Amino acid sequence: MADGGEESAVTPGAPATPRARARSAALWGAVGGFAFLALAQGYRLLGSGSLPVGIGGQALVAFAVAAASAGISYAAEARLRAKRRT
Repeated sequence: MADGGEESAVTPGAPATPRARARSAALWGAVGGFAFLALAQGYRLLGSGSLPVGIGGQALVAFAVAAASAGISYAAEARLRAKRRT
């Protein structure tokens, strides 16, 4: 340790600005929505038939999953950063 033996307490990564948190949450929301659509497509291809909702219903469910994923990740990021688990 060349700087006098003191360790740096700087946390790695981008600072937790509201804009960075919102962008991260939006990306996690997109991941959640597309993951649902991929699972629904896999079920339709390999499953026993079609789903009980049509394409429009799947899009609405994917949007709801994306919104929930974004909201949960936005709330959880602040909690995880406060506990230094990021």
